[in-house]
Amino acid sequence: MGFLGEYEYKVDAKGRIPLPPKYRKDFAGGIVLNMGVEECINVYPLQVWERIAEQYDSGPIAPSKTRQRARAIFATAFEQELDDQGRIMLPQPLRQHAGIKDSLVILGANKYLEIWDKKSWEKQKSEVRKEAWQIYESVENK
Repeated sequence: MGFLGEYEYKVDAKGRIPLPPKYRKDFAGGIVLNMGVEECINVYPLQVWERIAEQYDSGPIAPSKTRQRARAIFATAFEQELDDQGRIMLPQPLRQHAGIKDSLVILGANKYLEIWDKKSWEKQKSEVRKEAWQIYESVENK
């Protein structure tokens, strides 16, 4: 079973947030955060991130688009560890990207978590709900 659900938190004065307690064991080996495609932060267990990184290993001289993709993915990534209270630091560049100032939502996205500014997530969730039937119909049954 992957990561599921929505969890609301606030950023503390030092820029830290807790991860949902039920998923902390999944991140005990390390965490990688990077910019999501939308205005969110992706949170990967280190072992999942390592598999992603292997997919982008293109050898010594990569084509231009491959180099650009690698920069977009890896230059915006930050390695973290859980502290004793199960919290992680949200680096400022990632907080700016996601527009997170105070209230946020952590949501399960199967193999990783996403962190959204609460207002941005509410807007995104509303849009997804309006188009849910189209989204479900566009997914092929396997």
